Amino acid sequence: MGKYIVKRLLLCLLLLFFTSMIIYAIMRCLPSSYVENMARELSTRPGSKSYSEWLAQLNAMYGLDVGIIKGYFQWFGNAVKGDFGDSWQFSVPVTEKFSEVIWDSFALGAISFVLQILIAIPLGILAARKQYSRVDYAVTVFALLGISLPTFFFATILKLIFSVWLGWFELYGKVGRFHEQLDAMGKFLDIASHYVLPVMTLTIVSVGSLMRYTRTNMLEVLNSDYIRTARAKGLPEKRVINYHAFRNTLIPVVTILGGSLPGLFAGAMVTETLFQIPGIGYTSFLAIRSGDIPFTMFYMTFLALLTLLGTLIADILYAVVDPRVRIS
Repeated sequence: MGKYIVKRLLLCLLLLFFTSMIIYAIMRCLPSSYVENMARELSTRPGSKSYSEWLAQLNAMYGLDVGIIKGYFQWFGNAVKGDFGDSWQFSVPVTEKFSEVIWDSFALGAISFVLQILIAIPLGILAARKQYSRVDYAVTVFALLGISLPTFFFATILKLIFSVWLGWFELYGKVGRFHEQLDAMGKFLDIASHYVLPVMTLTIVSVGSLMRYTRTNMLEVLNSDYIRTARAKGLPEKRVINYHAFRNTLIPVVTILGGSLPGLFAGAMVTETLFQIPGIGYTSFLAIRSGDIPFTMFYMTFLALLTLLGTLIADILYAVVDPRVRIS
């Protein structure tokens, strides 16, 4: 197992190198860049230099006067040293801006991720045990609603019901107007109350796919020969389901959960925008739209690293949930 992990980590580094190179090339090839927009704006000022003069000066200032390959290796050399540069859009170091906005998105993603597991897996197993019953149909309808309807629809409905009609929660924002006047516990509860609707939105739109996936795999396992053998031996139904069937159901589910790791840090652009929460999703959208190469490179490379690690963790967990899986 140790050799396998080392080999996979080395492969992850190689893949990360080429992934970051592709991201850099795409950012450099965008039809409109941050430098071009700035040069166009500066050239319109009274008595200013021409657009082409500003463009040449700004390209040299931001290191864009070299080719894509050379520019990438300049970025890569600085990144290896831990220097990711300053964000062009936000005029602060990339790591400083990232650490400022990541934790709101992580809190939303982590809470909704835990709720997704606690809701989807038990309901998926319950639907499989009671196939074609009213419970199964109800779970199926709930899952299909979560899969089919868009995020902004659920967010709007939740705000209409709980904010406009009932008045239980605020429509927007991360904190209330009297946040600074509260004590520590009051501030925590204030932030928590503003997180309720965004978390509900993220949970509803993400729980359906895992629920259906769990149900499908549980049905396949329950129809297996070893499950019929366990029942024929007189084992209690609870032990058959919770021990023999559930453990084998986890094998494909682990793949989804391992791939969900980047989602904890990726942010939810639509949800954060609708509820005006300054998380990494909305911030990265602003950076990509403006052509902010330093921030976009750090953010996208960070997500690529998490994706590779999530895949590695899922492969390792196969051996944990299934004793038959071993790596030679």
